[in-house]
Amino acid sequence: MSDQRHRDVSMLRWAWEWTKILATALVLFLFVRSFVVEAFQIPTSSMENTLLVGDFLLVNKAVYGAEIPGTELHLPELDEPGVGDVVVFRPPPSAGQPPGARYVKRIVGAPGDTVAMRGGTLWRNGRAVREPYARHTRARRDPSSPRFGWQERYLVGERERRGPYRPTRDDWGPVAVPSDSFFVMGDNRDNSEDSRYWGFVPREAITGRPLFIYYSYDREDRASLSWATEVRWGRLFEPIE
Repeated sequence: MSDQRHRDVSMLRWAWEWTKILATALVLFLFVRSFVVEAFQIPTSSMENTLLVGDFLLVNKAVYGAEIPGTELHLPELDEPGVGDVVVFRPPPSAGQPPGARYVKRIVGAPGDTVAMRGGTLWRNGRAVREPYARHTRARRDPSSPRFGWQERYLVGERERRGPYRPTRDDWGPVAVPSDSFFVMGDNRDNSEDSRYWGFVPREAITGRPLFIYYSYDREDRASLSWATEVRWGRLFEPIE
């Protein structure tokens, strides 16, 4: 074999080996992204102070049974969503978001629960809930919205038998959570559009549970390289609870 032919064969072998390595890496990446974990960026302040604008999360997609792309099938779930979980989900059509949008909120009501708010305090099944993570920044304002009107169909107890229903941001319900659905809210209660506004989240719309913050920077900083210079080092690898 001539030296040139030997070099050509060696080059082809080298190219083939690298093609196999890159193809394997791509398949593993797509598998992990589809079924195991996915990156998620926090774009709004609705979950402050638990999650801040500029936080980047790794989301566990396998825990609730990842959807097989292109089908309506799911892998077996490892756990069920529960009250107190921070979850990533597809918002319902009533939220007015484009296809593919994802929200992150906290579950405050599970199937069969009744939930309400009185003066900004959450009540579940007739008991006030202690929520050390909840934040109130506009306590002196308690606006109403025509978007709260959906709640009337799910009222229970005395509220069901009273006169006109006039819910506000901090005073509504109690409403009954249907089977296979959840009531979610942002931890920043005065600055979050959530189930109060657009209703329950179906179980099949919940796609994952955030694991930890893998990167965070202060997006309020106006410097052109704020993503590199304003890193929130203390938040890196912080678990999400």
